[in-house]
Amino acid sequence: MGPHNNFEMLVPRKDDAPGLRLNESINFPGAYRESVSRVPSLWDYWPILLRYKWMILAAVLVSLVMGTVIALSTTPIFEAVGRIVINREGADAAGLKSAEASADSADDYMVSVDTQTHVLQSDAIAKLVISKLSLDSNPAFAGKGATAASPTGAPPSANAPEIEPHREAGLVGAFHHALQISSIPRTRLLEIRFSSPDPVLAAKVVNTVIDTYIEQNYKTHFEATTRTSDWLTQQLSELQMKVEQSQEKLVRYQKEHGILGIDEKVNIITSRLDELNRQLTAAEGDRMQKESVYRLASSGDPDLLSNLDPSNPLMKLRGQEVDLHRQRAEASVKFQPTYPKVEELDNQIAAVQADIKVEVNRVAEKYKKDYQAALEREKLLRASLENQKNEENKLNESAIEYSLLKRDVESNRQLYEGLLQKLKEAGVMTGLRSSNVRIVDPASPPTAPSTPNIPRNLMMSLLVGLAGGVSLAFILESRDNTVHSLEQAQMITALPSLAFIPLASSPGRSLLRTPRLARTAAASASASQPKSHMAEAYRALRTSILLSRTGQSAKVMMVTSALPQEGKTTTSVNLSIVLAQHDARVLLIEADMRRAGISQVFGLEQPDVGLSTVLGRNTPVEAAIQPVPGIPNLSLLPAGPVPVNPAVLLGSSRMKDLLVNLKSRFDYVIVDTPPALSVTDSVLLSSLADSALLVVRAGVTSKAALRRVCDVLAHVDARIMGVVLNAADAVESDRYYYGDRYHSYYDDSTTVTTTH
Repeated sequence: MGPHNNFEMLVPRKDDAPGLRLNESINFPGAYRESVSRVPSLWDYWPILLRYKWMILAAVLVSLVMGTVIALSTTPIFEAVGRIVINREGADAAGLKSAEASADSADDYMVSVDTQTHVLQSDAIAKLVISKLSLDSNPAFAGKGATAASPTGAPPSANAPEIEPHREAGLVGAFHHALQISSIPRTRLLEIRFSSPDPVLAAKVVNTVIDTYIEQNYKTHFEATTRTSDWLTQQLSELQMKVEQSQEKLVRYQKEHGILGIDEKVNIITSRLDELNRQLTAAEGDRMQKESVYRLASSGDPDLLSNLDPSNPLMKLRGQEVDLHRQRAEASVKFQPTYPKVEELDNQIAAVQADIKVEVNRVAEKYKKDYQAALEREKLLRASLENQKNEENKLNESAIEYSLLKRDVESNRQLYEGLLQKLKEAGVMTGLRSSNVRIVDPASPPTAPSTPNIPRNLMMSLLVGLAGGVSLAFILESRDNTVHSLEQAQMITALPSLAFIPLASSPGRSLLRTPRLARTAAASASASQPKSHMAEAYRALRTSILLSRTGQSAKVMMVTSALPQEGKTTTSVNLSIVLAQHDARVLLIEADMRRAGISQVFGLEQPDVGLSTVLGRNTPVEAAIQPVPGIPNLSLLPAGPVPVNPAVLLGSSRMKDLLVNLKSRFDYVIVDTPPALSVTDSVLLSSLADSALLVVRAGVTSKAALRRVCDVLAHVDARIMGVVLNAADAVESDRYYYGDRYHSYYDDSTTVTTTH
């Protein structure tokens, strides 16, 4: 509420007595009711920010200075970037694809990419790169703990001292901290980033990581098929020995029987014998091949079985097992083994391993049946061949034996050459699968640092300083226990606000040479400075009183405050002046007999008669009342000599009769009283006055004192008309009450400062 919104009216009590009691139920008009019941908005906090604007600005400046110093003192960090593409396994540079690659799904490929991403971030790759580049001796990486560097360009020697385990762990940790691997969405590209104070070193590390990864990737794929080919190599060795033995047997048979050459007879028996022999040879080869496969399957190695038949589910199950083991390793770093997530991963690993075991048994059983069928067929063919031999016994045994031996040698040689060809093909496919990694963009030394980002740091410093300053402002505001605005006074007292008396600008203060002149000018501002902010504020107070319902019957108005130096005397004098300027007969009673000073305000000598002598039955009231010079219709009843006990005189029946008498002679009687919490004079007079005005000084009156004075006056059923906020800062906290919107109506050159 302010001067522009002072046409509010108070609802009278049911007995039509003037004024308003604190304990009554209040039905305020719309404007006041809205101000009490409305929800606080963000605009309500704006006065707090204005009041602490310099502190907030200082916090912002300090934060900006600190952010600038930190940004300029931080070592620049350069980030090198390299990119590689990971194709599906089994696809070579010429575009050939194996059945395994064709069978891969998109999900399997994404799992493979995630796997390779973690391989790039593995400790093994980190240690190899640290060793190749001698990063332990590079100050840009190892810092002050760098060892003596080797000659420039010289690779680490074989007899170089090994890095201590704890230092190696620190270097690996620093390497992982500086290395970042990320996949580009919807592509097969991986980005490798490395941060270092040295841009050349950052690019060199990225390129070395890529080269080391490609080399290790090739070795990994080669070792994966080595286990498969080991068994084939063993079988080839045995088959080679068998070929040699059959050849030796054939040569020995030739020597023993003196066979140099023989023409086979063409007849039914011989033809059948030849046919059985060919079938037996084929069955034996088929049996040996299936036997080799069966024995390979009997080993129970899932990797070998997946290589035998890429289309079986073992490969996918193995991939799931590897992924679950990786997740289990990551979870075990963060959680205990009894953590539910870790136990769930263990259960999943066990389930996948069980599925792998079932699939291995199924595949082994399948190959076993194939082998048994081939073995049985071989036995049947061999039995048929033996029967046929008995029928052929009349033939040239030497020729037959020779032919059998010769064919045995040829079949063994063919089987050996076939398995050897298979082994070579497996090695070729291994080389093709290892070429699925290709460098897209090798890293180059960056030209600009990635950190510190000075504009971003300054913006963050600005935001931090602003947030800190605002937070500190609200903290200080929460610790400030004084009243600064009309809203605070209304929330504490639930009383209407009658006026907003602004604190005058500082230029007026320089015009007043002494505190006494300052008090005099402020107290009579309504008469001496009619165009000032303060004079207009008191005229607004007069309007609030005259247009209120209580103003119609409140002829005796008491002005008081909670504590001294809150402006009650100034308010009493100026209220009397503006009422007198309204063509009303006004009497100003100086009831503060302990600290009388109103006579000095009007330039009057302190008289020997006054309120104290009138109440003491020594002086008639007509002799004590003095007209105020220069202000028509205004009279003054000074305090007079200081009595021994002012409270007794003010609370006497003589004071009551005096007020009744004065009400009939004057339109308004303004009673200036002492502070209500300092002495009991105001409390005694409140029961005699028609209404009371409670003066609150902004930034001085505490909330506790305001509550206390309201409780004290409520205890004696004082009729309080409302609250007057005195010495408020119209430029900052309550600008919207009395600020720039009315500036053009006032002459600021005549403003003064309210001092009491």
